[in-house]
Amino acid sequence: MAAKFSIKTTSSFFLVLCLTVILFFTLSCFSADPDPLQDICVADLNSTIRVNGFPCKPESQVTSQDFFYSGLMTGASTANPEGIGIKLGDVTAFPGLNTQGLTVNRIDLAPGGIIPFHVHPRASEANFLLKGKLFFGFITTANVLYAKFMEPGELNIIPRGLVHFAANVGPGKAIVIAILNSQNPGIARIPNNLFNSTPTIPDYILARNFRVDEKVIAIIKSKFGPNSSLPTGTWKDI
Repeated sequence: MAAKFSIKTTSSFFLVLCLTVILFFTLSCFSADPDPLQDICVADLNSTIRVNGFPCKPESQVTSQDFFYSGLMTGASTANPEGIGIKLGDVTAFPGLNTQGLTVNRIDLAPGGIIPFHVHPRASEANFLLKGKLFFGFITTANVLYAKFMEPGELNIIPRGLVHFAANVGPGKAIVIAILNSQNPGIARIPNNLFNSTPTIPDYILARNFRVDEKVIAIIKSKFGPNSSLPTGTWKDI
């Protein structure tokens, strides 16, 4: 009986914590996006008009379903070189988020999987570890690394625009809920930016930057075919 009570109490704690974080990021004073000028603005994803976001669907066409989303109930495939699967909870998947300054993603990491070095230019990020064990960190512009081995139930914060990463260091799958205070946080994936750009960065420039021979750069580039390391429809779209 005590064990059941403990499980229920723990589940309730995680639920309250998740809701608290979500509410924190939806407060206008913490939002990275412009303040909304109306109660609701469900995105019209079919519109060709883009004015710093999506236009609103006519309120006569809005339903309760626009404000509920079940897309994060299951994880995405981790069958890729990084061992990462991402289910998006952004405005393109959940139109009710339009103008609310919020994105919530589910990240699944296979054993040994990584979240590659990247930045979000338009949002701060909070990460809540639901399952597994991660080594999670970010690097400041002064080249200081802030990192920790995270356990389930722990939360971190990644300041806006800073390089960050994570690695699954546990024996099983890890699951993270990533919450960003923008409906379109953007992402710059450092390895892909450098070694898989279009057109490509000349080898001699990369070699000078990394202080290695150009042959080393050629080997690294050969590992990055067109979108070869990007899970389709997920990691490349954050």
